[in-house]
Amino acid sequence: MSGSIHHQVLIVGGGTAGITVAAQLTRHRATQLDIAILEPSEKHYYQPLWTLCGAGLADRESTVREESSLIPRKTTWIRATATEFQPDRNCVVTQDGRTIHYDWLVVAAGIQLNWQRVIGLPEAVGKDGVCSNYSYTTVQSTWEAIRNFRGGNAVFTHPSGAVKCGGAPQKIMYLADDRFREANVRDRTNVIFCSALPNIYHVDHYRPALERVVQRRQIDCRFRQELIEVRSAAREAVFKHLDTGQETILHYDLLHVTPPMGPPTCIAQSPLADEAGWVDVDKNSLQHKRFANVFALGDCSNLPTSKTGAAIRKQAPTVVTNLLDAITGKALTGSYEGYTSCPLATGIGSLILAEFDYSKTPTETFPVDQSKERWSMWLLKRYLLPQIYWHGMLKGRF
Repeated sequence: MSGSIHHQVLIVGGGTAGITVAAQLTRHRATQLDIAILEPSEKHYYQPLWTLCGAGLADRESTVREESSLIPRKTTWIRATATEFQPDRNCVVTQDGRTIHYDWLVVAAGIQLNWQRVIGLPEAVGKDGVCSNYSYTTVQSTWEAIRNFRGGNAVFTHPSGAVKCGGAPQKIMYLADDRFREANVRDRTNVIFCSALPNIYHVDHYRPALERVVQRRQIDCRFRQELIEVRSAAREAVFKHLDTGQETILHYDLLHVTPPMGPPTCIAQSPLADEAGWVDVDKNSLQHKRFANVFALGDCSNLPTSKTGAAIRKQAPTVVTNLLDAITGKALTGSYEGYTSCPLATGIGSLILAEFDYSKTPTETFPVDQSKERWSMWLLKRYLLPQIYWHGMLKGRF
């Protein structure tokens, strides 16, 4: 298939960010924009619930919807994969040979999972105790590994670099710890957290509470440790200390891997990218620093904040406001201050709701100390936030 297409506004990516922006744009009654979404996937996933799926606390099937059911009315769905960005020509080239021209571009292409960066991981994940919550196809393997675990070393990893929801790699560890206690195997289990980070959490306000959690649970935290190889035949994980370069071999009976992540290749190799490969935008306006008719948000952007769906909830209105300002020739009036949120499950029925901005200053929603573990925040995570997502954010109502 080949040919040339033109749309007034082209949104690359039909995930959380792309659908939310499209929905908000179409809800502006004063505007009649020609909007297209470029997205290859038939399915759309609510990924924040995968942590609970991995612990047997939610059904995987409840996290998926048909993409076609979420494309906003009056929006064209182009089911194809972007392979090349040509902002000097105001166009995007797709894998099937089409050239899509635009007046305005919104890049919301998400983040790329780089399983292959860990030697042996692509072949090992999903079987023989190696598991991961980070894809729909592998999340069930986490629950299988946890419920069949009978003791030994249960190892959980956190890679260097950006990841989806910075707290997620440790959340599954706390839930698994509770499952081990329920199964009466915790007394013969070593729970080990191997993280490339220097400490348990990067926001000072919430770190002491999490340090108390790992101390209470007697979790062995090993920081600055990067997983570089999985030797599944021997059940060995190889870690490299990021400061000394020393390699350590650790036997595992269960290994939950958070894979390395990075910008989508087609973005990293494009003129839109900064030196690290992310879309290079102003952190407040979300407008591209070199191409004024380009905006970006979500995981593919270089915004210096945690990559979460909650961040998109605040980023999307900024993009919509500033895009409409730009289209009408006005000065940009929207500003994003770095708000993000991470619901940190610290066990079955307890959760710390971390909310903060660019300066890592807490920007909490509720009139309580959210650094404390609370059952009410667990209920918010488990039951309310999925409804807000499907029926609020993706409908353009928040």
